Amino acid sequence: MTALTSDSLKDIIQKRLEADLVQVEDMSGGCGQAFAVIIVTSKFQGKNKLARHRLVNNELRDEIAAIHAFTQKGYTPQEWSDLGGKI
Repeated sequence: MTALTSDSLKDIIQKRLEADLVQVEDMSGGCGQAFAVIIVTSKFQGKNKLARHRLVNNELRDEIAAIHAFTQKGYTPQEWSDLGGKI
């Protein structure tokens, strides 16, 4: 697997989770070893925080294994809108 970048990780998440919005921040200073992500997708509807994390972790198993740190926040489109986010 080639080294992940913010853009490549964003593309992967958007495709696999059918996300309406993905924000990826490289927390490692550009070396691609630590990422913080925000994911907005209707696939989170009816799922609690743990179930959302498991869904993301399952979909990104190989990518997460290849990096040092991965933090995530997941919202449904309605939750994101309620927080003032725009899609």
